[in-house]
Amino acid sequence: MRKLFLTLALPIIAVGLSAVFAQTNKINFEEYDLDNGLHIILHEDNSTPIVTIAVMYDVGSKHERPDRTGFAHFFEHLMFEGTENIGRGEYSKYVERAGGTLNANTSADRTFYYEIMPTNQLELGLWLESERMLHARVDSIGIQTQKRVVIEEKKQSYDNRPYGSLLGETMKRAFTKHPYRWTTIGDPEHIMAAKDQEFVEFWETFYVPNNAALVIAGDIQKEETKALIAKYFASIPKGKKEITRPNIVEPALNGEVRDTIFDNVQLPLIVQAYRTPAMGTEDYYALDMLSTLLSKGKSSRFYKALVDDQQKALEAGAFPMPYRDPSVALAYALPNMGVDCADLEAAMDAEIEKVKSDLISENEFQKLKNQYENQIISSNTKIASRAENLVTNYVYFGNTDLINSELDKYLTVTREDMKRVANKYLNKDNRVVLYYLPKSQQN
Repeated sequence: MRKLFLTLALPIIAVGLSAVFAQTNKINFEEYDLDNGLHIILHEDNSTPIVTIAVMYDVGSKHERPDRTGFAHFFEHLMFEGTENIGRGEYSKYVERAGGTLNANTSADRTFYYEIMPTNQLELGLWLESERMLHARVDSIGIQTQKRVVIEEKKQSYDNRPYGSLLGETMKRAFTKHPYRWTTIGDPEHIMAAKDQEFVEFWETFYVPNNAALVIAGDIQKEETKALIAKYFASIPKGKKEITRPNIVEPALNGEVRDTIFDNVQLPLIVQAYRTPAMGTEDYYALDMLSTLLSKGKSSRFYKALVDDQQKALEAGAFPMPYRDPSVALAYALPNMGVDCADLEAAMDAEIEKVKSDLISENEFQKLKNQYENQIISSNTKIASRAENLVTNYVYFGNTDLINSELDKYLTVTREDMKRVANKYLNKDNRVVLYYLPKSQQN
């Protein structure tokens, strides 16, 4: 009996300890602003001799003009060209020779650059990022080079990849006013048509200290690090151009949007894109958990119902697009051999109707909460991930400490909340439906 009790009790104790750890393992940081507006976030963790130096600029594809899309992604590449003091093509080599790694990525909402360096190379990393901010090489040679690079990237990653146009085709139907209607890769014609001076003006507007946050996380000594930050960043002048922010409120769809895309694909694909609330809102957390319930893993509702039980789909899932403004959540399914797309779509709709009409079970709900505890704790295990989470929370929400409270926002979601948001957002008059079909089926 005692052995049986322990067998039953240990999982419960483990879950309880997990929750306690999540609440007590606080991530400490310090933040302040330089006179030029650059926001600084410092997180000291001396457990391993590495340091992450990262800068997030508050600029993404939504800050572009409709006739000049792709600029933010273009600059992700261009700002590795070199600077006034770093030779062309040499930027990455500085990091690699020092035993570090670097990369960057762009979204609709921001651009993120980072280096992961040995502790003794902190100063090098700070110098490199300050050079990028102050002395980036935005000239005709670099611009022409990167024009070719990003156009080739679009061909390889979008145009010549099965379903590569999916996001673009979806977003331009889900949005008619908001700049989310175009993707970060942009339109090659816009990039080719842009003059050098347009790129210079974009850089002078957005890649300035008062539109950026610098995070340094890892094996640092704070006072020494502050002195180095002052040395390399304090003298960078504040940007002089007005930084415009899109404030467009997308009108409601007011009716289902349906279309068919004939593409170079072997298998059909069904996509349902539901308009959803912005990140950080109460409804967002509930919908995110609902997407996980429907789609994450082979035990998810979509997979069990559509793939395992009914065998109507080869694959099925759902995921939200985590944007700062109201966005979309995508549900998708690949039909099994001989299955009509309409029949599979009806089966998808039936699973969504279930979460709209009935509360999910207590067991499913507990599993979801456990998943989010594990996911959020794991996301802060690595120093580099911790650094990105810290700076994202500041740039997106002005709340760096969200890193310590985000789990609570998920754990306060109730089963009733999930049912409520399902009924509020997962409706046919609030969605775009696309059928991707092989070109051979086109009449």
